Amino acid sequence: MIEALVPAIAIDLEPAHVVGTGGAIGAVLRHQVSLRLSSERFPWPTLVVNVLGSFVFALAIFAGAGDSALRLLGTGICGSFTTFSSFSVETVQLYERGERWLAVANAAGNLVLSLAGIGLARIVVAGTPL
Repeated sequence: MIEALVPAIAIDLEPAHVVGTGGAIGAVLRHQVSLRLSSERFPWPTLVVNVLGSFVFALAIFAGAGDSALRLLGTGICGSFTTFSSFSVETVQLYERGERWLAVANAAGNLVLSLAGIGLARIVVAGTPL
């Protein structure tokens, strides 16, 4: 009966397990960063995970990691470690608290430093900037 209500979804279990395992690892790492860097004044944990995650994911890409490694590290670990939604909400919260310069600093910092992390990964792997 339930089969008639829910369409069959074909899932290749190997990639799903790899991504899921990576996601669990990334979520735990993100939680640990949040515990250690928590601040009511500025969302340091989100900035750190976004910059570090961008660097690590780019490092894997520039180093030529294979599909399974990219699923584990990129989609799984970095996907759950980094967060665009938290960054967006925290930026709006800073703005609503009247700390407009911190909201701008947070938005600019996440963008500029994450892109710098990707550039640094390129230098580490290829020896040349983007």
